[in-house]
Amino acid sequence: MVCQECGKKPATLHFTKIVNGEKTEFHICESCAREKGELIPGTANGFSIHSLLSGLLDFDPTGKGSSTSTKAQTIRCDECGLTYSQFSKIGRFGCSSCYKHFEDRLDPLFKRVHGNTKHIGKIPKRRGGSIQNKRELEELKKQLQYRIIHEEFEDAAQIRDQIRELEKRISAG
Repeated sequence: MVCQECGKKPATLHFTKIVNGEKTEFHICESCAREKGELIPGTANGFSIHSLLSGLLDFDPTGKGSSTSTKAQTIRCDECGLTYSQFSKIGRFGCSSCYKHFEDRLDPLFKRVHGNTKHIGKIPKRRGGSIQNKRELEELKKQLQYRIIHEEFEDAAQIRDQIRELEKRISAG
């Protein structure tokens, strides 16, 4: 792809800007980006992934102020002594107990980054039958609730029957 500004050099930087719900994409070369004053990752005036994560870690779940407040700085892991403030700067835990000690601050972060606080990974084919059935059951129950809320009772009855059948298979297996 060629730079949209100069039309000569290959575009190495790709920006997507969303303003008032309107998405605009820019594909420009490094020299045109410097001329326009855009931030270039990996350069002195750019940003790093660590800076991005530090910004996310600086999230206050209460919405009452920055996490750099004294309370956030005093949250400390009992095992290794790492404070939340130190964790947000280095981006790594000191030990496995840090997950438990910083839990109330991590759940909102995981929700923002991953969309969920519960890890849902791949299921092994050999032993994943029961796990797959449980996930399918959870999904059917969510669909059932949706149908009931939206007063789609015929669909809800079909889903209810699917749930009963699946529950029978789970208890039999």
